Amino acid sequence: MPEILSVDQMLSQAAEPLRQFRFVLSIEGLDAWIVLSSELPSGEFGETEIPFINGRRYVAGKFAPNTLPIKLWQPVSPSAAQKVNDWIRLNYEPQTGRSGYADFYKKDLSILLLDPPGGVASKWTLKGAWCKGNKYGTLDYTNEGLLEIDITVRYDVATLLY
Repeated sequence: MPEILSVDQMLSQAAEPLRQFRFVLSIEGLDAWIVLSSELPSGEFGETEIPFINGRRYVAGKFAPNTLPIKLWQPVSPSAAQKVNDWIRLNYEPQTGRSGYADFYKKDLSILLLDPPGGVASKWTLKGAWCKGNKYGTLDYTNEGLLEIDITVRYDVATLLY
């Protein structure tokens, strides 16, 4: 007769899953508490085709990180929109049309994933991040929700430290 396993034998009591809502995203110049949501870093490799007679082989090309969408909420004070606008103006000043140096508008970000008591269980660092795009939200008399700001961040390198 086959052995039937109990739930305790199939599931580990020691494993605690990370939760989506336990995180802190730190961007220099923006308060961490205004961040509503973010994706984790991702990317993909390009490919190089090697043609040979009637076939093809492929080798990995350069790695390209994807952009990182981040959603912020807009408090009355301090203004998150003003802080995002200040970051964008380090790259492009609309009054004069001047561009800024990468050294000024590129920032380092960190994403901390937290365990239940609030300890850091996992840490990502993103180097050379800059605000590629922004949307300051939608106004709607029929909606009582939060005013949200969407930014798109482009970064050079993401590293999972632990």
